Amino acid sequence: MMQRALVAGEGEELQSPSTAIHRAEALSKLAGNIGAVAFSRTGDPSIGEFDDAVVLRKFGDVPVDLSGL
Repeated sequence: MMQRALVAGEGEELQSPSTAIHRAEALSKLAGNIGAVAFSRTGDPSIGEFDDAVVLRKFGDVPVDLSGL
């Protein structure tokens, strides 16, 4: 059986950490998705500069190392 590569879906900007966690949980349950991650990051969107993301919660079969996504 051929293994398919994992591909990150489109990110969404949400207003609060709790909303992000609930959205990630819902996305993880959709057909075709194997999991989802809620994360937070700070920065300046006007210049595209952001600090590293902080994982809030993972749902489903999400790799430990997310750097490849």
